[in-house]
Amino acid sequence: MSSKKSQGADERFLRVQKDPRFWEMPERERKIKIDKRFQSMFHDKRFKVKYTVDKRGRPINHTSTEDLKRFYKVSDSEEDEEDIKSKKAAEGKKKKKVKEKLVKADREVMKKEEYTERGVRVVEEGESSCSLRCEHKHPAL
Repeated sequence: MSSKKSQGADERFLRVQKDPRFWEMPERERKIKIDKRFQSMFHDKRFKVKYTVDKRGRPINHTSTEDLKRFYKVSDSEEDEEDIKSKKAAEGKKKKKVKEKLVKADREVMKKEEYTERGVRVVEEGESSCSLRCEHKHPAL
């Protein structure tokens, strides 16, 4: 018999683990949000079908309204507005952080430029400010 390995250790499944198509869907995104206009479908008799047998012929006690509640969520317009506001606030915070980082980087660059502009070059005795291979003669050499 082959030894049992965990899926995480098997090289064949690494692609599947990293591919977002195979990730589990987040809880808040699973249910489709519908308006209050459609909330009557949860209570209306026209949308209610009672199942007595499942697809394989086994007897069950199940209704279609349970399926509707499993797949749909009635959203309040207030909740939607709050979600939009929170998303905008999060985007604003991200933009603000990026802007702060850019400003900080600009300040560091400016500081480095100031040091190079204010710097003093020390010339030792025997050296000149021009290169040593210049054509005119220096008295110290």
